[in-house]
Amino acid sequence: SEFVDVERVEILRGPQGTLFGRNTSAGALNITNKRPNLSEFGGFANATYGNRDLMGVQGAVNVPIVEDKLALRVTGAYRERDGYVTVVDGTGTKIGDSNGTDQYLVRGQLGFETDGGIRGRLIADHSKSTAGCCAAVEVLQSPLETSGLLAAVGLGARGGMAGPVVALNPFDTTTAEIAADNRIATANFAPQTRFDQWGITGEVEVPLGDSTNLIYIGSYREYDATEAYDNDFSALDVFNVTDNRTSIETMTHELRVQGDLFGGALKWLVGGYYSEEDISQQLSFALGADYDQLVGAILAGATGGASLNPLSPIFFGTTPLQNITGVNPATVSNINQYAQNSKSWSVFTHNVLEVTDGLELTVGLRYSDESKDGSFASGGTNNAVCPAIVGAISPGGGLSGLPAALQNAFFGLGCFAFTAPADAPYAALLPTPRSFNSTFGDSELIYTGKVAYAFADPVNIYASFTHGYKSGGFNLDSTAAVGGTDPRFLSEEVDSYEIGLKAKFLDNAVTLNLAVFREQFSNFQIVEYTGVQFRTFNVAKAVTQGLEIETMLRPSDHFTVNAALTYTDAYYPGDCAGTQTTVNVLALCGNSLTNAPDFVGIAGATYTNDIGMNLAYFLNGQVRFEGDRRTSTQAVDPINLTALPFVVQDSNIKINLRAGIGSQDEAWGIEAFVTNLTNEVTRGVTFATILRSGSQSVFVQDPRSYGLTLRGKF
Repeated sequence: SEFVDVERVEILRGPQGTLFGRNTSAGALNITNKRPNLSEFGGFANATYGNRDLMGVQGAVNVPIVEDKLALRVTGAYRERDGYVTVVDGTGTKIGDSNGTDQYLVRGQLGFETDGGIRGRLIADHSKSTAGCCAAVEVLQSPLETSGLLAAVGLGARGGMAGPVVALNPFDTTTAEIAADNRIATANFAPQTRFDQWGITGEVEVPLGDSTNLIYIGSYREYDATEAYDNDFSALDVFNVTDNRTSIETMTHELRVQGDLFGGALKWLVGGYYSEEDISQQLSFALGADYDQLVGAILAGATGGASLNPLSPIFFGTTPLQNITGVNPATVSNINQYAQNSKSWSVFTHNVLEVTDGLELTVGLRYSDESKDGSFASGGTNNAVCPAIVGAISPGGGLSGLPAALQNAFFGLGCFAFTAPADAPYAALLPTPRSFNSTFGDSELIYTGKVAYAFADPVNIYASFTHGYKSGGFNLDSTAAVGGTDPRFLSEEVDSYEIGLKAKFLDNAVTLNLAVFREQFSNFQIVEYTGVQFRTFNVAKAVTQGLEIETMLRPSDHFTVNAALTYTDAYYPGDCAGTQTTVNVLALCGNSLTNAPDFVGIAGATYTNDIGMNLAYFLNGQVRFEGDRRTSTQAVDPINLTALPFVVQDSNIKINLRAGIGSQDEAWGIEAFVTNLTNEVTRGVTFATILRSGSQSVFVQDPRSYGLTLRGKF
């Protein structure tokens, strides 16, 4: 959604469960929008134009309806920009772009305050996005391509890829970087997405005495999404998500009472929270016209080409599934249906006691209870290939004499999990999808304690401990209960330790913050993208620890310098699997967490000054450095434990610049900006392109952007 008309953003590091509830085991962003002003008419308007045809407008107007008692604030924004990934078909012809922007937001707030001090606001908002996202760029060719097997089955020399040539082997990092820099993705159709959401929030604050207030916040929100995309990431028509419809409805209520005692020495708070969430999803999959020929290439690779040799006793030809079953897989489609209902309630308290001058003790508790119902079922499948393949590999069937590895390959490709019927008669013996209708429940006591001492007003030291919690639930996926496995994943818990210093020196000209932290996670939750699905599972242990240094220097009234450095050691211990034996968990032990660089450094400077009696200008520059980071959930192949190629994003530096001039009263201004000045090419996620058998693809991050912004204020 759009980020507009915001008063402040608070980055809350570490577990925040005492006040913010479950699912904040690593931290939270607290975003506070500007409230309606009950006494003054005003507003602002911004307009931006930039490269890739960026066009954006933002604005807000504040109108007092009854002065000092009732006001309306309306905020709106619209932004569109062409995508930075070009999508081409098998001939190299552009068929669209991806990773662009086309979205808007409208928000209205009605604020009020009575003579008795009761204040509050009613908020309604609606936002929508229709930009296609997201296309992947191939960086490593499939062995089926380099060996000529795709050409041998009639799928062309490059097997449906039309972008620039990519790396031929896992050691050709230069070519892989060039491929990512080209930002050209091949597909048989450009990704299509639409996200639509609206919500209503009510907030009221009632004074109960000189220093006690009752606060209620309630909300209702609906979120709807529709997606369609080419899930084999090539121009071949192999496997498509033809219609993915997701709906989420959420209702929340929070009631708390807070105040001061003993002349302000004790700041106390108690409250309760309740929420309900309903998720429903209907996901349509379809195999394409090239699926069977791709199966032929995969089997040829597994048999050293023997399956394509008419003289071989295991000859299957270029369309093996159709040759064996008499059914064309291109006719196969399936609709999978998922649902989840969750209910959560909690009671909490947060208290700060000034024990003596300068010494404060903070104690917080929250008891949280979570219950969920989750289900999966096939909404309709026409897959006749799967039962025929099962019959062929059964005793006495036409494939029963093949080696077990080839039988498994035929089963996996003929009974492709996303299009295979759930609960088929043979499901009890074979790993095909199974429907489920199950429950999940958990509760946890979240708690925090902190001791802080102020030596003088500008110098404060502290030490804290927090036990946090992130709710478990269901992996809503057609493969979640394959072979009768449990579709649920466990709740995540964390114990967090932190000591630090916050200080100001030289009449507040220097600000310095230091923090040393360690977080120990149990049942750490992972969402892994495998190339065709998102898979959720737990790892018994994970650790993140490190040091943060932040400073702000103000050498003069016109000049400000900021700098920060974070060292983080985020890893899975060597015994991270605990009692688990699955290969995807074992392969993580001893490796770093995903997208967790050891070092991140930020440095910047802002200079402001006046020109004459009416004009003012500013110059701002920011530099961000990050060390190497792993962009794939897995660091090694879970089967043979060999290192995966191109999964480490090298260290990089990105530079952002902004300069502006305008009136001293901020009535108008014009700004020029550039982000990622040197056009650094970086990867967000690297994954195995499974349906291209051995290929690697990446989702690239934003390239250089620049433009102009006009600002007006009234």
